[in-house]
Amino acid sequence: MKLTTLCYIEKDGCYLMLHRIKKEHDVNRDKWIGVGGKLEPDEMPEECLLREVKEETGLTLLNYQYRGILTFTAEGWESEYIFLYTASAFEGELTECNEGALEWVAKDAIESLPIWEGDKIFLRLLKENSGFFSLKLNYQGDLLTNSKLIRF
Repeated sequence: MKLTTLCYIEKDGCYLMLHRIKKEHDVNRDKWIGVGGKLEPDEMPEECLLREVKEETGLTLLNYQYRGILTFTAEGWESEYIFLYTASAFEGELTECNEGALEWVAKDAIESLPIWEGDKIFLRLLKENSGFFSLKLNYQGDLLTNSKLIRF
């Protein structure tokens, strides 16, 4: 099972979103997601978070919060545990990303973008500031077939 991080960086009522359009064989192809990536051997999730955000955006996170863990399964793709974060403070200048286009998107407008159906579930939980959670999302293609939420 693959281990990854995912971060939604906040600024002025917006999240920094990545439109995944540059990689050919990509489970997230053409979707809008937060930023993050795969843990390297012996790397803590927080080390991965800081490294991936810096690599993908040029930003250095100054304040971030671990919000939940996602279990993502999609037919034909390796299953994934995703450590989910939000960040409210950063420094640096936004750079181009080799995985897609970065754009600040108003939180209320995100659900109108092509995103995973399950992302709507955890984005609502983040908006409600509902505390730590575990969310399992099962897909066949782009179709969400099952979800299970546990709140702590």
